[in-house]
Amino acid sequence: MAGISLKGLRKSYGTAHVIKGVDIEIEEGEFCVFVGPSGCGKSTLLRMIAGLEDISGGDLTIDAKRVNDLPPSERGVAMVFQSYAIFPHMTVRENVAFGLTIAGASKEEKEAKVAEAARILQMEHLLDRRPSQLSGGQRQRVAIGRAIVRKPKVFLFDEPLSNLDAALRMDMRMEIGKLHHQLGATMIYVTHDQVEAMTLADKIVVLKEGRVMQIGAPMELYHNPANLFVAGFLGAPSMNFLEVTVQGVTGDKALVSSPVLAPIEVSAKRGPFAPGARAILGLRPQYLSVAEGGQLSGKVALTERLGSETVLDIETADGKSLVAALAQDAVFPIGTPVTLRFDAEKAHLFQPEETASQPH
Repeated sequence: MAGISLKGLRKSYGTAHVIKGVDIEIEEGEFCVFVGPSGCGKSTLLRMIAGLEDISGGDLTIDAKRVNDLPPSERGVAMVFQSYAIFPHMTVRENVAFGLTIAGASKEEKEAKVAEAARILQMEHLLDRRPSQLSGGQRQRVAIGRAIVRKPKVFLFDEPLSNLDAALRMDMRMEIGKLHHQLGATMIYVTHDQVEAMTLADKIVVLKEGRVMQIGAPMELYHNPANLFVAGFLGAPSMNFLEVTVQGVTGDKALVSSPVLAPIEVSAKRGPFAPGARAILGLRPQYLSVAEGGQLSGKVALTERLGSETVLDIETADGKSLVAALAQDAVFPIGTPVTLRFDAEKAHLFQPEETASQPH
């Protein structure tokens, strides 16, 4: 196991600046997830840590050793790719042992390490099969097993579940979580899927256009997003954003309203906010409930009944859309007028110049 430190890390391709001064501290044994939309630089950052991309500036240290100029083989890392990158003509046993074979390990050492990896991943019964006889999830297990036998200081995962169907993705996500608990290893995991980030991570790094937007524990980011981008990216369905006018400010509270929102006092900790100024009010769909005398009103435009949850798309009087996720199986015909209530303590007020993420 090893801690990892990124200080002022930069990556440029000619005049194109892809990673723009990233500072991240990853503790020994921590499960850190890099998350963000396509093109945010998360995979490039992972490849820089692996040694597959040159570092244009800044310092990268692994286990307190600067590794900027070290080749991948000397960094003590093992990488699991989105494509399984396993050899079709080899058995599972041979694929898992491949790195050890290249390193000149003895037959006894290979057998012992392959057996241990197979036990951890519960694939002892697959060792004599070839990749063509395996499911997608089993092939990904083989790729992970090949990383385990190297006993690296750091495991790097580059969107390892993207090629799997939804049910298998959930199963493999649980397997990777268990693997981290069992090995206690430092792991860095790249994904564009915020559900994977929220469920797996000890620490999440949210990236946008080569910059860090926020770093923190999953629920810290969920409940206290630093800006509109993080608020809109984490959480499913995405946070609702309403344009409001600040009527007044008292201490750390602001009184806000809009044509579709009755005046309400909310936290102004992301201020300063000035009376008369525009602001953006963020409301999690899960914290909206249908109730008489609510602060918001509109008509049901769409209902998605998911069994344990009902998701309503509500059109407000000004033609905007709100999403409410109700923790119940309820029937709301299209066109039904509803009023929505929310707890002001769970609302978020943002500066309007920030840009929210696109729906995901």
